[in-house]
Amino acid sequence: MTDHWLVRSRTVRFIWIGFWAILTITVLAQLFIDVKGYFGPDGWIGFGATFGFGSCVAMVVAAKVLGWVLKRSEDYYND
Repeated sequence: MTDHWLVRSRTVRFIWIGFWAILTITVLAQLFIDVKGYFGPDGWIGFGATFGFGSCVAMVVAAKVLGWVLKRSEDYYND
């Protein structure tokens, strides 16, 4: 049985290259488009990409901490 096209290493590599290309084009487009920031730093080049990445990392870390705090033993309901 053949692998699904989304799990083939060649397809995964192509998708990653596509994501990086789109991100690079989006950030470089700010060199040609005047971005007016309302709070100062949000007008910097690449701020949206950096803020989005930082927010994603913060959510993953918060979810890990929340999972650790809310974790119960395996026999929690059998007590």
